[in-house]
Amino acid sequence: MKQEKAVVVFSGGQDSTTCLFWALKQFAEVEAVTFDYGQRHKLEIECAKQIAEEIGVHHTILDMSLLNQLAPNALTRSDIAIDQKDGELPTTFVDGRNLLFLSFAAVHAKQRGAHHLVTGVCETDFSGYPDCRDVFVKSLNVTLNLAMDFPFVIHTPLMWLNKAETWKLADELGAFDYIREKTLTCYNGIKGDGCGTCPACKLRAAGLESYLRERQGVNA
Repeated sequence: MKQEKAVVVFSGGQDSTTCLFWALKQFAEVEAVTFDYGQRHKLEIECAKQIAEEIGVHHTILDMSLLNQLAPNALTRSDIAIDQKDGELPTTFVDGRNLLFLSFAAVHAKQRGAHHLVTGVCETDFSGYPDCRDVFVKSLNVTLNLAMDFPFVIHTPLMWLNKAETWKLADELGAFDYIREKTLTCYNGIKGDGCGTCPACKLRAAGLESYLRERQGVNA
């Protein structure tokens, strides 16, 4: 029997779209919330809006432009190169992003009567981002419940999956082709398989190649 209502933190990328399809299987009612924080490629927001409309879920876009002002990063500033040096966080890391996204998603969810939050954070392929760790999510879950006196559960269906396993989950959910063609993961704003050269595209492509080899082996 499906559980109550969930809000998915939704960017229109591979991971959050997989989570959206996952949530639709788990919950009686699903909504999506997208954050506009001054992304270099506004196509991400348009992509999220299109997917939500096609799938038929209620979609809310919230203004988080203050985040761009507080934490300069390569995802919002064209004068900052997308780069990662050994022993350092990538320039794509945005301080506090998941903390703020989940906190604002929780405030929104309470108003909508939703006790469940779903996010695509992952500790397996997380590039060292501290706010993608399981310990952070569990800590925030407790904090949100205390702060609002409301019993939230934060679900992280991708937490322990690598990219190949995320593609496998998409396939099991019957959404493999849709996610491959319709989602936007690329830091350069190219839908589908993307530019093929940015870190996000390389990670996505490596996982896809690995999963396709596995799938072909199973079907051989």
